[in-house]
Amino acid sequence: MISANQRTFITSLHLKKYRQKYRNFLVEGEKMVGELLKSISGESSSGFSMVALYGTKRWANENSGLLDPFYAFFNEVEDDDLKKVGTLTTPHGVLAVVALSEKTTQPTLKPGWLLYLDGLQDPGNLGTILRIADWFGVVGVFCSPDTTDAFGPKAIQAGMGACFRVNIQEDCSLEEVMNKYPQLPVLGAVMEGANVFSSELPSSGILVIGNEGKGIRANQMQRLTHRIAIPPGPGGGAESLNAAVATGILVATLTNKK
Repeated sequence: MISANQRTFITSLHLKKYRQKYRNFLVEGEKMVGELLKSISGESSSGFSMVALYGTKRWANENSGLLDPFYAFFNEVEDDDLKKVGTLTTPHGVLAVVALSEKTTQPTLKPGWLLYLDGLQDPGNLGTILRIADWFGVVGVFCSPDTTDAFGPKAIQAGMGACFRVNIQEDCSLEEVMNKYPQLPVLGAVMEGANVFSSELPSSGILVIGNEGKGIRANQMQRLTHRIAIPPGPGGGAESLNAAVATGILVATLTNKK
């Protein structure tokens, strides 16, 4: 059973201001919690730590191997309890309260790409971009102060556990990132940019992805060393591409440049 105080605390974490205040966030569902537990107990620890784990008896029995290192945090509950405190319409057997990593180290600079997200507002887009970064081995993802929360429930679900493996740093200005990595070129996705498929481009750098509706801000545009674009195909008529779709195409192209 979940107590009234626990219920109040867990439901407060639905909101970004309380996630920031307590440095805690929620992970829900068997798939996501499974990814979380593997990341915490694995050899390359994500830096996150368990605060509390709430699950049904069925989930505990079916996942005893995963649960064993975290049994001290486990509270057996019913599906109805999870429905009252979770964000999912249909509860999926387990919910975790997790402490955000206290790590503030920047990603180790190695050949590859960094992403800078400039004012993205859709948590589904952000989660998908983290999943793309995870797939293509992006070194780190930096988020502007007004980018949506990478550890919000919708972003976590969309990212399918990528947030536990990708180096994410929030509340960063592009200037700060450039100062950390002064040797890296800065590329931006803009409508009037050079064809990303045919242009000669660097083998590593910082790729800036702008807001879904407004694109990259004017004050950031002047910091770009390269302006790139995805040309439409023959007969293409769409006005633009979704931010996450565009990121996927750009990252796939840049990471496979010879």
